[in-house]
Amino acid sequence: MSTPLYAALSRPGPASFFNFTFLPKYATYFVNGVLNTLLLSIFSVLLAVIPALLLALMRLSKNRLIRGISGAYIAVFRSTPMLVQLSIIYFGLFNAIKIPNIVIFGFLRLNQFIPFVVALSLNSSAYVAEIFRAGILAVDSGQMEAARSLGLSQWQGMRLIVLPQAIKNILPALANEVVTMVKESSICSSYGCMELMWAAKTTAGATMISLGPYVLIAAIYFAINYPASKAIEAVERRMRRGDKQ
Repeated sequence: MSTPLYAALSRPGPASFFNFTFLPKYATYFVNGVLNTLLLSIFSVLLAVIPALLLALMRLSKNRLIRGISGAYIAVFRSTPMLVQLSIIYFGLFNAIKIPNIVIFGFLRLNQFIPFVVALSLNSSAYVAEIFRAGILAVDSGQMEAARSLGLSQWQGMRLIVLPQAIKNILPALANEVVTMVKESSICSSYGCMELMWAAKTTAGATMISLGPYVLIAAIYFAINYPASKAIEAVERRMRRGDKQ
């Protein structure tokens, strides 16, 4: 006698893990979903790094006001749900700033893409700022003192001496943030962004195949994130070789 679990694992019915009969008709959704997910993640990370570094340096400032502004920003974005932030930015900020409804590359809608990138990057910058700050603090304070004794300014010492060493400290945590960004982009499907989660939900709703689309995007997310993590680990090991000499 078959059980519901056996049916879900073996039979090509709506609840089967391996029912991919939707692919011939809906493959375009998943291809565009991969492209949208990658573009959202890449642009969000790139936009998050610069403000995150600025926030980290502000947190290390001796000025209480500057430290307070940076700390408040980080506290707000780390203490509120991503969906709430996305809602405020999407319906608030970008209700006042109108983005033209232009489709580029045949799949990318600017009036959706830009608000989502802004929301993801603002959220990510709060986490990346703490990663930068921890990496900078992990560098021996004597490095900055040596830089100053050689006639370098505070900024030159930070840029030329401290930050290059801090990069080695932040790579593992930064890699985790990149992986998190790829996964967190799925929340944008709540407002119609045509990324992977949207493709799975739309396909499941149209075909009544409840598991196959989600199993497929789980495999796609894994295929993106796992090799990326391993590549960053390889770069980290390469950078640390000199420390053992």
